Amino acid sequence: MSTLRGRGTVGGLPEWDRCAVMGVVNVTPDSFSDGGRWFDTTAAVKRGLDLVVEGADLVDVGGESTRPGAGRIDEEEELRRVVPVVRGLTAEGVTVSVDTMRAAVAEQAVAAGAVLVNDVSGGLADPRMIPVVAAARVPFVVMHWRGFSENMYSRAVYDDVVAEVVAELRARMDAVVAGGIPPELLVVDPGLGFAKQAEHTLTLLAHLRELRALGHPVLIAASRKRFLGRVLAKGGAIPPARELDHATTAVSAIAAHEGAWAVRVHEVRASADAVRVARAVEAAR
Repeated sequence: MSTLRGRGTVGGLPEWDRCAVMGVVNVTPDSFSDGGRWFDTTAAVKRGLDLVVEGADLVDVGGESTRPGAGRIDEEEELRRVVPVVRGLTAEGVTVSVDTMRAAVAEQAVAAGAVLVNDVSGGLADPRMIPVVAAARVPFVVMHWRGFSENMYSRAVYDDVVAEVVAELRARMDAVVAGGIPPELLVVDPGLGFAKQAEHTLTLLAHLRELRALGHPVLIAASRKRFLGRVLAKGGAIPPARELDHATTAVSAIAAHEGAWAVRVHEVRASADAVRVARAVEAAR
């Protein structure tokens, strides 16, 4: 079923009657918005459980920062950060996704209980990723990606950002399906802020219908991103990431209204309220 007639469902995951809320747990010392706060395994598990209490439907665990300019960590360190947190959360019954560009991390996280792989490179960073996910038979997020964070803004060049992102996502989805991942397990993500300036990201948000026309559930990850700071700066200083939660909630409401499958956010409660209000309005039509 085309997502233009609904939000779409993802094989193997719960079906929500509204836009789902994915809470973020960054097990990193250097993420752009909350680096270091949940770096300890015990603290990270507690954070994930708190997000569920606040209304998260699933929790996305990541151990490698993808903030602009971030360098990569080694595989062993990423595994050390991520796998114990995934295991701890799934032991408590939490629906967990793993945010990684490495096949080995995805494989071990799924073995520890993760039920979705969220790869910001869409399988481009590690040639083993697609075979590993195909063998695991878990859902896979295909994000629009043009390269690693160290120099991604040099790739933020578009004549028509909507048409180009849609075309590049379609080509990537075709490659992923050809690699063995069933279409019903795919989620698409426009990659807000990744190799995109603020005006590119805002244009994509204004054209979610074109993204939904790809025929797969859409994940929107706008939380605390710099484009929101630019909107709020009004010619002055850009607010720090942790002051962008209200703006994030506005995007969650817009995304839910436009039929997104899920929103990915750092602070859950307000977005959880926003998607429920959006659903109530939708039901009243």
